[in-house]
Amino acid sequence: MGLTAHDRQLINSTWGKLCAKTIGQEALGRLLWTYPWTQRYFSSFGNLNSADAVFHNEAVAAHGEKVVTSIGEAIKHMDDIKGYYAQLSKYHSETLHVDPLNFKRFGGCLSIALARHFHEEYTPELHAAYEHLFDAIADALGKGYH
Repeated sequence: MGLTAHDRQLINSTWGKLCAKTIGQEALGRLLWTYPWTQRYFSSFGNLNSADAVFHNEAVAAHGEKVVTSIGEAIKHMDDIKGYYAQLSKYHSETLHVDPLNFKRFGGCLSIALARHFHEEYTPELHAAYEHLFDAIADALGKGYH
């Protein structure tokens, strides 16, 4: 399912309330800890051998912030998310060889971080809107694999 006008409205009305570094660090930390095989893409990040090490790692925080900031920019291009992510998709597929399922996994981890941030405001309706966005982003990033 694509992004509806209502999804876009919900996303645009809430995204600006986020701290990219905090949300990004939590989401990427969750990805790295929950799916430890994803750590192989981040060998330069140093010690990721415990939850504490992952969640207090400055490189994780910085990269998580970078990813969430990129999503914020993609929100400005919701009419052409595939175009916005075309080069990044190519880089992830041809250079990094990232398993495209990891994009969906990150979206799931980001959903959890958003729920923790927004609390009661993270209604099923808002959750669905973000899931539609994250699905579109995962699809766009996976485009280089097709």
